[in-house]
Amino acid sequence: MSETVCLDLGHLGLRGAIAAYVLLGDEPTVVDPGPSTTLPTLLRGLQELGVGPGDLRHVALTHVHLDHAGATGDVVSHFPRAVVHLHADGAPHMIDPRRLVASARRTFGEAHDRLWGEVRAVGADRILAWRPGEPGPRKGLRPVHTPGHIAHHVAYLDERDGTLFSGDSMGIVLGPDAPTHPPTPPPAIDLRAWERTLEHISVVAPERFGATHFGLHGSVAARVEQLRGKLAALEARVRGAMARGDDGDAQRYEQEVREEMAPHLGKTEVMRYFDMFAASTDYAGVRFYLERNP
Repeated sequence: MSETVCLDLGHLGLRGAIAAYVLLGDEPTVVDPGPSTTLPTLLRGLQELGVGPGDLRHVALTHVHLDHAGATGDVVSHFPRAVVHLHADGAPHMIDPRRLVASARRTFGEAHDRLWGEVRAVGADRILAWRPGEPGPRKGLRPVHTPGHIAHHVAYLDERDGTLFSGDSMGIVLGPDAPTHPPTPPPAIDLRAWERTLEHISVVAPERFGATHFGLHGSVAARVEQLRGKLAALEARVRGAMARGDDGDAQRYEQEVREEMAPHLGKTEVMRYFDMFAASTDYAGVRFYLERNP
C-alpha cells in the first residue's frame, strides 16, 4: 500500500496550524514530526495508521526549526528502526540542540516551553546527513535543496504522485482560498536564495505541495508567483520603513496580515495562529536580513 496522510498535530488545540506528513508503504516515513508538545498526537496518529514501534523507517526533516523538528529525538526513541534524514548543515543541531533551543528562546521568550516543549538530542548513529546531489532517504522520495527560509532547508518530492513536501519553502497557506504568507523570521532568511528556490521549484514542477503550515494544495505555479510577490512586497516595505526611520510599521504589518487572513479562517483562529507565529516577527526577519545585506 502506498498512501500519503496529512496528520494535523493540533498544536495547542488549534486545528490547521502544524502538519506532519506520513508516507505509508514498505518503508513508512514521517516528514517533519513537529514539536515535542504535539508528540502524543503524532504517536496516536501513527498508531491509528498501523505504524507500530518497529515499523517506522524514516524521519525526513525539511529543517531544524522546532515547529518542524523539535520532536525528532522523542520519535527515534519510540521507533528504534527509524533513521533521521536532513541536510548535513542541520544535523549538528539535532545531535546537540542547545544552540538551536537558545535561538528559539530569544525569538519566543517566555512562551518557548509552552509552544515547543523539551528538545531531546538525536544520536549521531541515528542520522544520515544529506548533501545536494546525493540520493534521498527512501526510493521515490527525492530531496530538493530549497534555501531561503534557512540555508539548510530541504523539500522532498514524492515521485509516486508529484507531491512536494515543502516545509516552509512554499510559504504559509492556512486554507484553500487563503493568501500565501511569507514566513521570514530572523535570523537566517536569505531573500536572494529564496528567489532561486522558487525558480527551482518551478522547474521541478510538482503536481501539488504539502505545507507544514498547512495542508495539501494544488495550483503550484500560482502559489509560487504569489509567494514571490509577497516576498518582494515585504522587502520593499521594510526597506522603505528603514529609510524613513519608521519603527511602527512592523505592528501595522501584523495587523494588516491578520485582517487579510480573517475572512478565510475566522478571526479567532487567525488571532491564535499569529499569536504563535507573529507576522511582526517575519517583518523583523526581513529587517535583520536587509541590515546585513543593504
